Amino acid sequence: MQNSATPTHCPYCALQCGMNLTPVPDGTVEVSERADFPVNRGALCGKGRTAPAVLSSRVRLTSPLVRSEGTLVPASWDEALDRIAEGLSRTRTEHGPDACGVFGGGGLTNEKAYTLGKFARVVLGTSQIDYNGRFCMSSAAAAGIKAFGLDRGLPFPLEDIPKTGCVILVGSNLAETMPPSLRFFNELRENGGTLIVIDPRRTKTAEQADLHLAPRPGTDLALALGLLHLVVAEGRVDEEYVRERTVGWEDARAAAMAHWPEYVERITGVSVPQLRETVRMFCEPESAMVLTARGPEQQSKGTDTVGAWINLCLATGRAGRPLSGYGCLTGQGNGQGGREHGQKADQLPGYRKLDDPAARRHVAEVWGVDPDSLPGPGRSAYELLDALGGDIKSLLLMASNPVVSAPRAAHIEERLRSLDFLAVCDVVLSETAALADVVLPVTQWAEETGTTTNLEGRVLLRRQAITPPEGVRSDLEVMHELAARLGVEKGFPTDAEEVFEELRRASAGGPADYSGITYRRLVEENGVFWPCPTATADVADGEDAADGEDAALDLQPDDPARDDTAEGVHPGTPRLFLDRFATADGRARFVPVSHRAIAEEPDAEYPVLLTTGRVVAQYQSGAQTRRVDELNAAAPGPFVELHPRLAERLGAAEGDPVAVVSRRGRAVAPARITTAIRPDTVFMPFHWPGEGRANSLTNPALDPTSRMPEFKACAVRLETVKS
Repeated sequence: MQNSATPTHCPYCALQCGMNLTPVPDGTVEVSERADFPVNRGALCGKGRTAPAVLSSRVRLTSPLVRSEGTLVPASWDEALDRIAEGLSRTRTEHGPDACGVFGGGGLTNEKAYTLGKFARVVLGTSQIDYNGRFCMSSAAAAGIKAFGLDRGLPFPLEDIPKTGCVILVGSNLAETMPPSLRFFNELRENGGTLIVIDPRRTKTAEQADLHLAPRPGTDLALALGLLHLVVAEGRVDEEYVRERTVGWEDARAAAMAHWPEYVERITGVSVPQLRETVRMFCEPESAMVLTARGPEQQSKGTDTVGAWINLCLATGRAGRPLSGYGCLTGQGNGQGGREHGQKADQLPGYRKLDDPAARRHVAEVWGVDPDSLPGPGRSAYELLDALGGDIKSLLLMASNPVVSAPRAAHIEERLRSLDFLAVCDVVLSETAALADVVLPVTQWAEETGTTTNLEGRVLLRRQAITPPEGVRSDLEVMHELAARLGVEKGFPTDAEEVFEELRRASAGGPADYSGITYRRLVEENGVFWPCPTATADVADGEDAADGEDAALDLQPDDPARDDTAEGVHPGTPRLFLDRFATADGRARFVPVSHRAIAEEPDAEYPVLLTTGRVVAQYQSGAQTRRVDELNAAAPGPFVELHPRLAERLGAAEGDPVAVVSRRGRAVAPARITTAIRPDTVFMPFHWPGEGRANSLTNPALDPTSRMPEFKACAVRLETVKS
């Protein structure tokens, strides 16, 4: 155990806020301010401040569990690992490798995500791997690749936001989901810039805006097209930029012109004067940005919706220029890095495509296997979960809780129960882990070293501050032991830095090139932005330009490695696309899109729209935050937010239990009555299991490109509940 403060990063959202950790006598750590990290400058939300509470043995797992006569009971590590190996081996023998599924999480470090993808494809030989990050920003990723040739959450650092002229924030409530980031938007306004927030609810973030638009859920695509129509009609297109840096404008223009303002007003509920004011505020400054989050992305047309907002940026010259651009606000802690290195069904490390022969050859050479032995692309996250108990007989699941977080959650719970074998690696006994045949207790953020990649594309090093409890092992150790039991004794190291060195080689030359990044640099430079290729052959071969196992921890201020311009050291890429886009010809692509309805519109039986989201004191499925007393006191349970007019029609008063019913299920929670929501819409947070589980209701209709489920809009009816 270290005695002094260890600089590291928060375990929760994609800001990856910097913090210092100091060990305390109870075996956990104390959090203190770390002002040197530019993303949060010392500020932390309640989740970050209380994160050490989950390190306590009072709330976390400290022993493997195996199912005996229907009950999970403590077991030795050897017994638990043997059971998992036997279960997976039996499934492969009886049904083939694709009967083994692997499901990962956006909270896994890059090293773990990389190893999990390698484990699935090399050890199990299965194509059936995906992760919960599919539910996060896959639509934005797909749209970004179509338009720019590359996806990175933000193509610029957060520090650029206060310097731009206008930001349109679409479907994001940063004041509750990423509170420390709100300072950048406050500084934007202090500097004379403007903030436009687009959200069906008047959230705490919307209250900070210069202009708030409250469209009907699921109509963001029409809204963006209506704005682009006005840009054209009012002569605000940057013709020179469009001509020199883009292709495909005429088709995109024609599609937008079919969405005239009055038509868009009828679809969205946003008035024509508000549409015109949005265009004026966005186009008049020299620079502007559009940032999207889950609101427009978690739709069955999420890729097209994000594409429409990108088209708005391209038509006005607001992309690939200083202080201008489109960006996606990644949600999960390592949602960005988690998909770059192999957890996603169709990707190999370095953001390479699994169906690209050259990519397969490169990665197979690093792994020491035949390229033909690598399986092809598999199912997306929801499709994989939906196939459990059918084609997929066994599942290895790490760092995810789909019983709470997946759409149509009751159905997914049934699918999990139908498996022949389920193994879960987690920090706590989540609702999903409680269904498993074997549960393995694994280390968490303060107990291990590893890298994450935040929403800016900044690769960071989380550093171990304390020794994990006896009986707890790392996910890397788990995969090492399982690989050996399944006949692969080499290629799965347990040391995170050793894994990262291999990741560097595997990513070299790929879109997400980490080959020029080392642990040494991450400590010294407070993170490095990818792409960061290496400039020297010896580094490309995986050898750090500086010798010494602990050099990263011992750099002195006058060390020449501190100089980004030193020979052989690439400085990283904080700002993308300033000279060219990542396409063959360097030009961005307009993609023509048109409005279409959500998959499930309200009708006489289900006349109200449901949208879902988060609250500030809980995180994702709540598996960890619901174990923290301070956070539970602030947000003790689910609720149904509804407008007073809707409440009056229902006959519901504040706090009354209300049932929300969809074609997939029923959820009951207390009414929270507010004018901050549209009268035709209700809102539920999705952090809780049981009777108030919001995802019992949500629609798994999938975007045809990203395979993102439509979490953000489905038809429901409300019922009063007799006490």
